[in-house]
Amino acid sequence: MIKYIGKRILMMIPVMFGVTLLIFTLLYFANGDPARNLLGAEATEEEVQELRDEWGLDDPYLIRYGNYLKQLLVDRSLGVSYVNKKEVSTEIVARFKVSFAIAVESTIIAVLFGTVMGVLAATHQNTWVDNASMVAALVGASMPGFWIGLVLSIVFALKLGWLPSSGWGTFKESLLPCISLAIGAAGGLARQTRSSMLEVIRQDYIVTAKAKGVSKFKVTYVHALRNALIPVVTAAGGTLSWLMGGVVVTETVFSIPGLGMYMVTAINQRDYPVIQGSVLYIALTFSLVMLAVDILYAYIEPRIKARYKTAKTVK
Repeated sequence: MIKYIGKRILMMIPVMFGVTLLIFTLLYFANGDPARNLLGAEATEEEVQELRDEWGLDDPYLIRYGNYLKQLLVDRSLGVSYVNKKEVSTEIVARFKVSFAIAVESTIIAVLFGTVMGVLAATHQNTWVDNASMVAALVGASMPGFWIGLVLSIVFALKLGWLPSSGWGTFKESLLPCISLAIGAAGGLARQTRSSMLEVIRQDYIVTAKAKGVSKFKVTYVHALRNALIPVVTAAGGTLSWLMGGVVVTETVFSIPGLGMYMVTAINQRDYPVIQGSVLYIALTFSLVMLAVDILYAYIEPRIKARYKTAKTVK
């Protein structure tokens, strides 16, 4: 198991290298001049060129990318923001906590509702419960996050006045952004849970458990659901990673000072170090979450854990 984890960690290296190459290339060929954007239209060409020379924006592609890698690997720094002159890593860490909290809370909500909807749909197959659950899941999954957040904000904040429309820090302030982010993910998890449960409840051991008089609740939520969880856990891990990207829209709609809003502001200001650092953080989070999901397999499915033990014994 340790060897497997080590291999997965090593595999993250080329992935992160690819992310640095991709985001750097996109920004290199992107329209806009960071120096002109910072100094404004009234700045002279000499002032703009002086700033471009300071940032090395006129250097060839390979030299700029080499300097970027040196900054990451040797200096162990994400650079300094063009706009506020602060260390990008410090600013990202402060905001990342907020974004990660939103993503985790949204994932918990999505998993709870998605799993319950999926189980209900599977145990009431081809009934109105099944149809209603899947229609709700399809509608939620197909709606863009921006519109979900906007509609919830208008209804519950502006019209009813039950919840605040912006901010972060209290329970009430977290409800609208987390629910709006979770709705789409819950729909996908519901469909995945239903499909997995339908496959499991047809297995012989489930039929045997029912024949022995085991309660329906125990058969469904102990025997069947546990064995149906592996694909659901995979989907949940992907959901957390996906929602880390979704917080960009959510934080913009609800004016939350997290990594998403920080990155959107940086894109508008052509603040390249901030954009690159933010994307790296999100990519690293995605990789670590998927690694954690793989490790959880062994604790959810005993056969996978036994496979590692067998391989170790053979050696």
